[in-house]
Amino acid sequence: MHADLSPVIAATTQWLTRAYPATGGALAAALCEVQARQAVTVAARLRYPTPMDIALVGLAGPGGSARLDWVTGADDPDGPAWRTWVDEVVASWAAALLTDPGLAGRAVAALAGDGGHRAEFRRLLAPDDGDRRAAALLRHPDLLAPVTALHHAQLLTRLDPGEALAA
Repeated sequence: MHADLSPVIAATTQWLTRAYPATGGALAAALCEVQARQAVTVAARLRYPTPMDIALVGLAGPGGSARLDWVTGADDPDGPAWRTWVDEVVASWAAALLTDPGLAGRAVAALAGDGGHRAEFRRLLAPDDGDRRAAALLRHPDLLAPVTALHHAQLLTRLDPGEALAA
């Protein structure tokens, strides 16, 4: 059993950066990966907020990338084993965070309760021009729309559960 979310974060980050690769060489690839990892980390912490949640995903596994691969046209049934650790919901939520700065700010604030994690997630929350160029595909709302749409409503409910009850 895994004591943390690192396998899910690593695999989901890898899936995102392979599905929406950086353009511009090794530095761009590193900048793109950092942004993806920050978004995936926030999404994973929101999705699995308690030690029990983390233990359950470690025991049962997150589900894999099959549907994500199908949605993006990268269907690879014989793909590498790391794909089994991709979490579809986390990938969808991370895609939403990467394409909506306001939503990303709300998500990071929800983690801290007081917004105290802003510096830890600077490249997600306040990307500079180099970050944007490196992750042009990864942050493109139209390209990520099919992935974002899979679980966008659940993310909104998680960030503002009272609003969902009132609707």
